[in-house]
Amino acid sequence: MEPVTLSSIQDARTRIGDAIHFSPCQLSHHLSERIGIPLYLKLENLQRTGSFKERGALNKLLTLTEEERRRGVIAASAGNHAQGVAYHSARLGLRAQIVMPQATPLVKVVSTRGFGAEVILHGANYDEACEEALRRCAEQGLTFIHPFDDPVVISGQGTIGLELLDQVPDLEAVVVPIGGGGLISGIACALKESNPRIRVIGVEPEKLPSMLRAREAGHPITLSPEATIADGIAVRRAGDVTLPLVSRYVDEIVTVDDEEIASAILMLLEQEKTLAEGAGAAALASLLQAKTNLKNRKTAVLVCGGNIDVTLLSKIIERGLVKDGRLLRIRVYLLDRPGALLNLTQILANERANIVETIHNRAYYGVSLSETVIDVTLETRGATHITAISHALREAGFHIERIQ
Repeated sequence: MEPVTLSSIQDARTRIGDAIHFSPCQLSHHLSERIGIPLYLKLENLQRTGSFKERGALNKLLTLTEEERRRGVIAASAGNHAQGVAYHSARLGLRAQIVMPQATPLVKVVSTRGFGAEVILHGANYDEACEEALRRCAEQGLTFIHPFDDPVVISGQGTIGLELLDQVPDLEAVVVPIGGGGLISGIACALKESNPRIRVIGVEPEKLPSMLRAREAGHPITLSPEATIADGIAVRRAGDVTLPLVSRYVDEIVTVDDEEIASAILMLLEQEKTLAEGAGAAALASLLQAKTNLKNRKTAVLVCGGNIDVTLLSKIIERGLVKDGRLLRIRVYLLDRPGALLNLTQILANERANIVETIHNRAYYGVSLSETVIDVTLETRGATHITAISHALREAGFHIERIQ
């Protein structure tokens, strides 16, 4: 097995050439001011398949022998790796099978099939899907394309590091999400072998810090399954190939929770006009929450993917609005008589609060026969506006409760 080196990463860059989008790396004025460091966003969510994964997949495909190309390839993935392998296999005229867990969101299944791969739904999770892929691999003589624990795949991901050196003069730090470790291994090798002074920070989901635990133990360990919105980096076991690379090149690993990731997704969407999935926003989340000290360092952050389920995105947006005080739900106790609701809505209109939803209830919450309760959801301008609305309602004699 060939090692991952600066030379192997440079060869990968030459090999994949223009088939991979040279993604932008832009200075974010808003985030730089908010966090207090010069911050650049490397937008790998703009790749053809929506993530960085196609770099490593393509590099692997281009190194196959003629016999391997003839037999075809297989991969196990619930999302981004699947699409990267499917798209570039079809582009190169190779037959590709992708084994995905049965619970994989339909949009990802459809997208992978749309890129030309044969999709097999098998197992309750990635591990079971991977076992089936390896079984088929042996049975049919296919080549298995590992999502992260392969030096050729890692070298392909490392091409991002070379691009960062070109795009950000005097780069001093890079923050990268970690799942199995393929992305950060390649980037860290490219950066550290070019300039050892560049600081490399890895970010994992708090619920599944498999690389952090592996570094502590000195070997990969398997964690119990956990659900996280950062499903792209929800890897239970660090790679055997990636762990030594991370131990050698990565300076620090920090963790972020789902709420912190959700806030970062909303920040990117609203302020930067860019869409990130959970894994894609994890690196930024660590900086927004000051999980590491990069004071005065010119820093690049990987936005590594943008394939987020729209249902999840809508929940994140709504919860973010609630958290910021721009969406408010209150419970108001009214006398059950004509005009009571009109008085309430007039006060809300005077305070310039927009009513989104109302729910009347006469049978619950312990109301008397002469009362009714109405839950009102409002669009507001934030905390100060909420205080003004609450004051106006109480001054008018209404009993209100804020529903969290």
